[in-house]
This record gives sequence, structure tokens and C-alpha cells, in this order.
Amino acid sequence: MANKDRQKRSERQARAREREALEAARAASVPANAKKDSKALKAEPKKSEKALVKGQKPGLITRAKTYIHDVRVEMHRVVWPSKAELKDYSVAVIATLLIFGVSLWLVDTGVVALLVAFTSLRG
Repeated sequence: MANKDRQKRSERQARAREREALEAARAASVPANAKKDSKALKAEPKKSEKALVKGQKPGLITRAKTYIHDVRVEMHRVVWPSKAELKDYSVAVIATLLIFGVSLWLVDTGVVALLVAFTSLRG
């Protein structure tokens, strides 16, 4: 388990280094004396970016597509437990529920017994 986590962490760090190298290469490819309004630096903004520039919200379909894309990206990042881990976690949760349930039942029974003893009421 720990080895698997270390491997995933090192893979993420390698991807981050690749992204940084790519960004550095892009920054190096742009001439230092280029003007900000030159056509080389201007990229056509997407519809959602245009809407944000104008102060409007992107359309419903654009927001839905963005949401679905973000969900897919996050689902690829999820580390799903194996069957053995899932079984262990389930047993731990059920045992914890039973322990807390019995504890709560004992406390409730004790409080009821104290109330009956002090008030001498039954039922």
C-alpha cells in the first residue's frame, strides 16, 4: 500500500516537472521584445472566456460541458480501494456502529433507570 502511494506520488511529480518544462519552453519561445498586442501572442478566446470578459455567465450548455469534463477529470484521479480493502473498511465501519449503538443503548438505559429511581414513576 505504501509503495503504491509512493509510486503514484513520484508519477505526479514527474508529470508536474514535464508541465513546468513545457511552460518554460513556451515562455522561452516568445521573444522578449514582442509587444503584448502582437498577433503571435493573441489567441482567440473561447466562447466561455469571451462571456467572462464581457461580464456574462457562459451558456447552460457550455457550463454543463465544463461540469461533465471536470467530473471526468476528477474521476480519473480517484484511487479506488481493492476488494480486500473494501471488505476491511466495511467490517471496521460495522464494528464501530455496533460499539456505538450498544454504548448509546447502555447510556439510555442508565438515564431511564436514574429517572425512574428519582421520580419513582414507572413506564
